[in-house]
Amino acid sequence: METTHLSFLFILISAAAAATDAPPPVLDITGKQLHSGADYYIIPVIRGRGGGLTIAATGNETCPLDVAQERYEVKNGLPLSFRPTNAKKGVIRTSTDHNIKFSAASICVQSTVWKLHFDESIQNYTITTGGAEGNPGRETISNWFKIEKYDDDYKLVICPTVCNYCKVICKEVGIVVQDGLRRLALTDSAPFKFMFKKA
Repeated sequence: METTHLSFLFILISAAAAATDAPPPVLDITGKQLHSGADYYIIPVIRGRGGGLTIAATGNETCPLDVAQERYEVKNGLPLSFRPTNAKKGVIRTSTDHNIKFSAASICVQSTVWKLHFDESIQNYTITTGGAEGNPGRETISNWFKIEKYDDDYKLVICPTVCNYCKVICKEVGIVVQDGLRRLALTDSAPFKFMFKKA
């Protein structure tokens, strides 16, 4: 009987330790946890420099569509959903890899999953659509983003851990202005500071 109690106690302690090892959950502006598959808006903390995130054509290309900010701060942009590497995990957590996907149709015949893309016109990596959802590994290395705490809000980081032997880029995601369009791109200096609003 005592062995049973000790075994049960050990299981409880192990479960509690595993729960505390998990990174903190990502919270929306009301303090509620973000959940996989639910829709949210990413809206900027600093007002007056554009609104929420949307998809937009850049340069002379109509497809793929890049991730950009709405021109006006009163616009929330398009709703997004998040998918962790383990699709069975329901809560979205900081410092873990996620696919990010617009929950909207596009004029392009491609997915609205985000991916990293090198844009020759600005000589920088930008965030565009057309990525693959799920299947963590070498083939999808550019499709995984981390949400990190940034003061009391959040920022995006690309530094995927879905491939143990791959060489990856580790940088923060910021804003680059091109022809009046505020695009998401990698930065060394000023990450895009944002919060989440339930759609």
